Amino acid sequence: MDRIIALIRLGVKYLYLYRRRYAFLLAALVFSFAIITLISSAKDGMYNNVYYSAQSHYAGDVVAVGYNTAFHTQRHLSEHEVSSILHAAGVSGISPQHTVKRTIYNGDGIVFYNGIAIRLTNLLGSDWDSEMHIFSNMSFREPSSFSFNDDSIILSTQIAGRLGARIGDLVTVEVNTRWFQKNTGLFVVDAIVDDTSIFGYYKAYISRASLNRLLLYNEGDSSSVGFFFENTGAAEKNRRLLHEALSRNLDTGPLVYDREQRSAATGGWEGSKVFLFTLPVYLSEISELLGAMNIISYCLYAMMLVIILFSVAVTYRLILHERSREMGVMGAMGFSGRDVRLVLWTEMIVLGLISLLLGFLLAWVFGWGISFLSFSWFPSFEIFMKNGRLTVLYLPGTMLLNGASIFILLFMATFVLSFRASRRDLPGLLSGELL
Repeated sequence: MDRIIALIRLGVKYLYLYRRRYAFLLAALVFSFAIITLISSAKDGMYNNVYYSAQSHYAGDVVAVGYNTAFHTQRHLSEHEVSSILHAAGVSGISPQHTVKRTIYNGDGIVFYNGIAIRLTNLLGSDWDSEMHIFSNMSFREPSSFSFNDDSIILSTQIAGRLGARIGDLVTVEVNTRWFQKNTGLFVVDAIVDDTSIFGYYKAYISRASLNRLLLYNEGDSSSVGFFFENTGAAEKNRRLLHEALSRNLDTGPLVYDREQRSAATGGWEGSKVFLFTLPVYLSEISELLGAMNIISYCLYAMMLVIILFSVAVTYRLILHERSREMGVMGAMGFSGRDVRLVLWTEMIVLGLISLLLGFLLAWVFGWGISFLSFSWFPSFEIFMKNGRLTVLYLPGTMLLNGASIFILLFMATFVLSFRASRRDLPGLLSGELL
């Protein structure tokens, strides 16, 4: 053991002694690791931003949505159906972290202020207290006290800007009731949310109780019941468990997996059904775009790894050739081939660790820099951004994979060369012949 420790120390000393020879190799590893880390982390950040935006917009990782063809608004869950969904969630054992009930009104809602009318793409009726974990993570253009009530309304920046409305202003909201009649209500602007994603445009929030009254729903009715999970990766599994439990008591629609299947399943029948959706169902087109971007990022990733492999192999071959006489002297002094290999491998392992540290720092600088770039030339790219900026996400799993890739390439590029060098005869090493 003492001999091994002594050889490892010798390897560290040699790395420092020949630091100039390793400088190019270090620079190549640092830059390459920074690039592959930036590519993978930017991809993870984009996916996370999309998922969070969709999660807050649809209010859940698994969402139970009621479709009732007798209603003008169509999306409707009676109080009995809501209770059945909550009961099924309990007996299925899905254990959600948060449960959110929402009333949803899409398409023809209108908000009036100061003689200006703006059509609302989404008017969402929220239970303020149960959704506070969503609102607390939103970015508000003006400070909000989060003390919302039945007279409160939250406007998106786009609506508030076009109306000229500010905090404290009184606006009028118009909707069509379940019986196709127009109904209006007065609300005080208590917050303006700065959401530049496609989910945030022309959207407003009021209390679920207020929207139910406007639509002439019963007090306990809603449009959806959403479930948030600590482990978002288990959403599909939880959806299947909930679907199995819910099907025993309610008429449920089939499990669908993209928007086309959802459109086909939610039409062509009469009555009321409950459907269970996960976010990939809503985001199927965006998932396809992310898949295409994944292919591009994987190609760039692979190209960088190939460049690293050949750069390390060529550079390390030259370094070993320059040090062949030194290894011959070590052999003449009684060092075995295994001892020489341990010294050489120690140098590369320490060099790899230093490269990972410096590469991560450089990737962080690159990530900080791209957050200031404008992507306005890319249509609808805002969905991948957070607060108007592209963000990177350093996931432990991704960082571990990147680091392991670097060390695998180092091993592939240096193992054979170091093994051949350590096993050469003394005359060959002392003469400085090529490996």
